[in-house]
Amino acid sequence: MGLCLQHALIHLPSFAKIPHYPNQGPVTMKISLSDAHALVSKTLMRCNVSQDNAASVAAALVAAEASGQGGHGFRRVPAYSAQARAGKVDGVAVPQAEKSAPGVLRIDAQHGFAYPALDLMMDHLPDMARKQGIAIASIYKSHHAGVMGLTVERLAQQGLAAMMFANAPAAMAAWGGRRPMFGTNPIAFGVPVGTAGDPIIIDLALSKVARGKIMAAKQKGVAIPDDWAFDPDGNPTTDPVKALDGTMVPAGGVKGAALAMMVELLAAGLTGAQFGHQSSSLFDDKGKPPALGQMIIAIDPAASGGPGVSEHLAEIANELAAEEGVRLPGRRGKLARLAAEADGIEVEDDVIAAIEEIK
Repeated sequence: MGLCLQHALIHLPSFAKIPHYPNQGPVTMKISLSDAHALVSKTLMRCNVSQDNAASVAAALVAAEASGQGGHGFRRVPAYSAQARAGKVDGVAVPQAEKSAPGVLRIDAQHGFAYPALDLMMDHLPDMARKQGIAIASIYKSHHAGVMGLTVERLAQQGLAAMMFANAPAAMAAWGGRRPMFGTNPIAFGVPVGTAGDPIIIDLALSKVARGKIMAAKQKGVAIPDDWAFDPDGNPTTDPVKALDGTMVPAGGVKGAALAMMVELLAAGLTGAQFGHQSSSLFDDKGKPPALGQMIIAIDPAASGGPGVSEHLAEIANELAAEEGVRLPGRRGKLARLAAEADGIEVEDDVIAAIEEIK
């Protein structure tokens, strides 16, 4: 994630309202990236979050919003703020890192937000991977990991291939069951492609859709498609409230459920974090800290593929991009962020209003 996202030089009027006409969607506001960062950061600081942590969280949420990932952007601010006020997330926590082995960085997020822990990871893991050829970061006592594609992109921009796994509060059942056991448990992958341009970034949740989309539907009071989730009785539902009380449909059926189990074991089992069925919700301020886990693996392509690996990666990227209709993963989000740096971002006015109501 480029630092320019939170320090954009182009400023628009703080909240420029875009005209709204009947039957043309919700009213939106246009806001510059710097104003957006300030709005989120100052809101969090009023809710027992330290200045450094608020800046880290705001940078991540603004980048998510600028990438078109609103479910991981401003719509998270009310829940984050309420949790910080309630102590469910420690807004002043300072993550602690130790090198438990030459190629292993273990980070205790101290029940704080995940983003400061991920920033700390970025301070150490790239150098470790270049020295060892491969290195991993194990994060525990953590929180919502946000748009993980932005994290692996930061590593790819430093010339490293990266994989990231995160668990989340239980939202999916094991195949054949009804009891929520695994989160939507996202996977992200990033790889530099040499002269072929920006890195290839793959970021996906193992549910059919990200749970943030259902949260957004609940906030908007709209129905969801009937193949996104099951109600608590295991029946398909179009009601986002029942969906959040039930379970998510796994992507790819039994294969997606198996992958969710794999991520649970990597992100929570191997890090010592709480499993999804032990964790409290990320959407309210009730209960104990979720204490989730993240696992990041960074690989030096030159160590694994030799001196010509950069051109080798560029070859496949160019071959894919040459076919009509093919868009390399990650390019859409990057273009959206570049546009946001120049023109600001459009945010629905009810989202801005909900943030401004946090006193």
